[in-house]
Amino acid sequence: MADSFDVIVIGGGIIGASMAYHLACETPRRSVCLLERSKLTSGTTWHAAGLVAELRASANLTRLARYSGELYDRLQTQGEALGFRRVGALTLATHSDRQYELLKLAAMARHNGVDCTWWSADAIAERWPHIYSEDLLGGVYMPRDGQTNPVDTTLALARLAKANGALIKEDTAVTQILVENGIATGVRTADADYHASQVVVCAGLWSRSLGAQVGAHFPLYPAEHFYAVTEAVDTPADAPIVRVPDHGVYIKPDAGRLLIGCFERQAKPLDPARLPADFSFDELPFDLEHFAPYLERGLGRIPAAASSGIRTWFNGPESFTPDGRYMLGESPHVAQLFVAAGFNSIGIQSAGGVGKVMAQWLDRRRPPMDLWEVDVRRFEPFQNQDEYLIERTSESLGLLYAMHWPYFQHESARHQKQSPVHDLLVQQGACFGELAGWERPNWYAQPGETPQYEYSYGRQNWFECTRAECNAVREAVALFDQTSFAKYEIAGTDACRFLNRLSTGDLEVAPGKVTYCQWLNTDGGIEADVTITRVAEDVYWVISTAACVTRDLHWLNRHRGDHRVDINNITNAYAVFGVMGPQAREHLQRLTDTSLDAKDFAFGTSAQLDIGGVSVRAMRITYVGELGWELYVPAQDAVALYRVLTSAPIQHAGYHAMDSLRMEKAYRHWGHDITEEDTPVQAGLTFTAAFGKPGGFIGQDVLARQKAEGVNRRLALFQLQDSTTLLTHDEPIWQDDQTVGHIVSSAYSYTFNCSVGLGYVHGEPVISRRQILQGTYHVEVADQKVPARVSLRALYDPDNQRIHC
Repeated sequence: MADSFDVIVIGGGIIGASMAYHLACETPRRSVCLLERSKLTSGTTWHAAGLVAELRASANLTRLARYSGELYDRLQTQGEALGFRRVGALTLATHSDRQYELLKLAAMARHNGVDCTWWSADAIAERWPHIYSEDLLGGVYMPRDGQTNPVDTTLALARLAKANGALIKEDTAVTQILVENGIATGVRTADADYHASQVVVCAGLWSRSLGAQVGAHFPLYPAEHFYAVTEAVDTPADAPIVRVPDHGVYIKPDAGRLLIGCFERQAKPLDPARLPADFSFDELPFDLEHFAPYLERGLGRIPAAASSGIRTWFNGPESFTPDGRYMLGESPHVAQLFVAAGFNSIGIQSAGGVGKVMAQWLDRRRPPMDLWEVDVRRFEPFQNQDEYLIERTSESLGLLYAMHWPYFQHESARHQKQSPVHDLLVQQGACFGELAGWERPNWYAQPGETPQYEYSYGRQNWFECTRAECNAVREAVALFDQTSFAKYEIAGTDACRFLNRLSTGDLEVAPGKVTYCQWLNTDGGIEADVTITRVAEDVYWVISTAACVTRDLHWLNRHRGDHRVDINNITNAYAVFGVMGPQAREHLQRLTDTSLDAKDFAFGTSAQLDIGGVSVRAMRITYVGELGWELYVPAQDAVALYRVLTSAPIQHAGYHAMDSLRMEKAYRHWGHDITEEDTPVQAGLTFTAAFGKPGGFIGQDVLARQKAEGVNRRLALFQLQDSTTLLTHDEPIWQDDQTVGHIVSSAYSYTFNCSVGLGYVHGEPVISRRQILQGTYHVEVADQKVPARVSLRALYDPDNQRIHC
């Protein structure tokens, strides 16, 4: 072995340099080696536009972006020549929907400490007359946004890492990641093997192929990214960066010139095999026909540039992921192999924050905050296929500047997974959304209507359709296709002991008992929100959310240890139908000889039974707050069961209805209301914890301490006192005259005719239930503060009488 280190970082772009810097400077006890196949910055970093924005699509990603700017500011103040300047940025709106979207973002930004104000078109024209404003409604101005020199910034980070003991090796291409017994142990180069306890892949568009060699899935794909630099243009000294998302362009002042770039609606995916092996500081052929419409729009926004001429035409590759968010974290397929890649053209502004949280992630082997939206475990193997990535990348690049509509659905790379009754649901008017590759019926069109989304920030075209579905669940009975739910079978001699240690609930129960519980980390944060059914003495079924299959299986296998268990993903083996509503018992009883009376089939129990000649596992459980059963049937029998269930009239209902109904009951949803940084005490789920069970559970000591000492935030339910205003997420919550939190999920309640949302209310050092219920509440939606009522109980049937009847 030539060398041995604690961490090896593969890739010398700004992400790899930031990783090395934070590992060497902020965790100095760790030895770090960065290996770059060519020269530092030679891949994508050298040609990046260098924009450093503070605002991202969520609160936590905004925190990372803000830290990047603060880091660059601090290093420059300490004498490092980064070329960083806070020149400000202006994002413009040319139509009312974009204006509303920007106003909502501005409210979220201010809540998260970003200096952000709305400027009218007249104010923009007066302050910056060089910007064409005749077609504008206004724009959001962020004075602390900036720009930096990507090369100088990367070199400074690498230099500081080296000064603190890191080894930086250029012209050292990694040819293979070394793996022993499923654990990354180092890398191989042409000259030597390098050993390490952990390996981090920061290799940009080459990350996917490196991971594939050892079975690690890093779904990203390069696309061509275009910009042009004008000759000298007469603009004010304080000219800000200008973004015009409605036109797909951004404009950056650049040493007296303008850099005009675009995120085009239909992108040009790039086959990485087309790139030469020694691709370094290289460009791609320029496609003027492709870029010309965007250049024209950019020049039209700054009229003084129209006659300046073009100094530089540029086209280079950048990496994009299937959902437009970068990927971080430990591979679920190879232990101690981490990734930070797929930055979707925001690598410069993300690098500082990513380097910081990844250094902490490596140290603890879990994220230091809720980063699920960028966690590599959100992806599944099918998303790493060439055909899928090429089709999705052509769409995802353009979506960066598209409208971010509520309930937006991708159009590309669809129909990866379907329920066995998909075609039958099409006949019922289903309009499908996509989650984790599954085509799921989100709503059902009425006869004569087209099952297709018409997006807006108001009531969308499915609003009344979903009302009918919700009314059926509350008043009669409805049928849900829940096939996409994740399902795992845990079997073996140690199944009970294994799951009992992971779960807050006590699973030492009789076969047929269904237990709702969470899996926690050692800080008490919720890693999964599941129902677990003991189907036999040594066999359990775990039901989880569709988006968490990779994550859940990684968690299970990571904790398996020497337990004698088999862990099997049975998601595709079973279809699931939910029959829900006060008439659910009546609808099902005529189809089975098994008594469904409450005394014979109680809530929270499961049994194998015959429904119209089809054998199913029935679980009396609900996510909509009504009497009902979830019916699990082998996939090959799903069509037969569906025909039996629909032999008598029954309303079909979709996931929009389910979301509305679960919000009325304040049922939590993992990934929105509860995450790995939220504990059951904070989330109001302490009732799931069996503190006295033998052996305890992971995170128990934290929960016990929080119960005794209190917590500084608690989840509450908010009911808007305005029937027309709609919530989405991240809206600030005001208690009297100060913000105390933000909405984490929401839906429209058809029972109460208003929007309802869940959100955490913060208070220092601890906050009591009594404090939460005091004062006057408003929720800030765009530029309006809407009165709201707060509750710590469900709005609908808070005593759970209906689900137990």
